[in-house]
Amino acid sequence: MRFLLDAEQRAFADSLDAMLTAADTPSVVRDWSRGDHAGGRALWSRIAKAGVFALAVPEAYEGMGPHPVELAVGFVELGRHAVPGPLVETVAAAALLAELADPLPAGRLLPSLASGEASATLALDGAYALDGDAATTRLALAADGLRLAPGHGPVRASLDPARRLAPLTPGGELLATAPPVAHALLWARLATAAQALGVGLALLDRTVAYVGQRTQFGVPVGSFQAVKHRLADAKIALEFARPLLFGAALTMATADVAAAKVTACEAAYATARTALQLHGAIGYTAEYDLSLWLAKARALRTAWGTPAECRAEVLSGGARRW
Repeated sequence: MRFLLDAEQRAFADSLDAMLTAADTPSVVRDWSRGDHAGGRALWSRIAKAGVFALAVPEAYEGMGPHPVELAVGFVELGRHAVPGPLVETVAAAALLAELADPLPAGRLLPSLASGEASATLALDGAYALDGDAATTRLALAADGLRLAPGHGPVRASLDPARRLAPLTPGGELLATAPPVAHALLWARLATAAQALGVGLALLDRTVAYVGQRTQFGVPVGSFQAVKHRLADAKIALEFARPLLFGAALTMATADVAAAKVTACEAAYATARTALQLHGAIGYTAEYDLSLWLAKARALRTAWGTPAECRAEVLSGGARRW
């Protein structure tokens, strides 16, 4: 199927693209990687004012959602510009809080997530939390339910320098004894798929531009048939992932979202490998901006479900809707 965005959705994507282009996100990413969150928080506030996080928050809690299609549109642009921070985790936390049996935690925490005054991270089953040092709301799934963690442990590096991990401090306020974790996972995978698609598109655009400028034997490298084939393969993979993403956003069925997640992330990862090969040695250098997208493509591939886990979900035929 061919999914076309309507005029309002295209305008939303274009406005985010223009805002993030002007924000010099590579500098923001590098500062974030060093633990300097000032620029990232300023950018976070602008993204929130554009309505991105409100799309995951119901209107009853001062949001505009839930609108999974528009959220996917926004997260493609966030991935395209490699925006740092617990973006997916904030969406997952919002989805989780909105479905709690007790509405009090949602009423207390969701309005600030929708407005951008707060950001959230979410750790499942004792796993490390992304940006536990930067997030203002830290949710942890403990043995007895969902808790609001009081702090975090030492920050550790990950595959992506901008994705800083930290264990959350045990204990804290108990928010729910039976939280709807599957619902949060569904939204997290959708947002991750959209983010990965944006990362892949950015890598492809940058590589096409580079091989058009770099010359070998007196001609652009991009004129070689082998190079064209690699770029065509990357383009096809990304374009195949796009309808799966927006189809999944329409159905919000678990198998559809899992299919979108594995397809988009594998396409982005394959595009990253192509980009690295066609850039040559410069692609390996951390000082070159391409590395910011290369690292993110690797990290997103296994975030919120490995390829094997997502394929198993697809093969199980899960058609649950949340």
